[in-house]
Amino acid sequence: MCYIRQVCYMYMKCGHACPVPDQQVSCDSRHCKFSTVHPKNCQGPSCKQTCKQFRQHPQQHSPQVVGLCPNCAGR
Repeated sequence: MCYIRQVCYMYMKCGHACPVPDQQVSCDSRHCKFSTVHPKNCQGPSCKQTCKQFRQHPQQHSPQVVGLCPNCAGR
């Protein structure tokens, strides 16, 4: 099943958090409405019966970076 990946970098020297735009991760299944390989002509009631109609819960990642955030580093 497809899901959204949410990443927010945590900078240890200044304590700031910098989120990046969410990314959709495709499951590459033709039976998932959100997949990049889901057929364009699969729509309506038949799609609702045969294909997954929701994404998994978002995966959240908070990598820690030893250093300053881009804003503080530019000062």
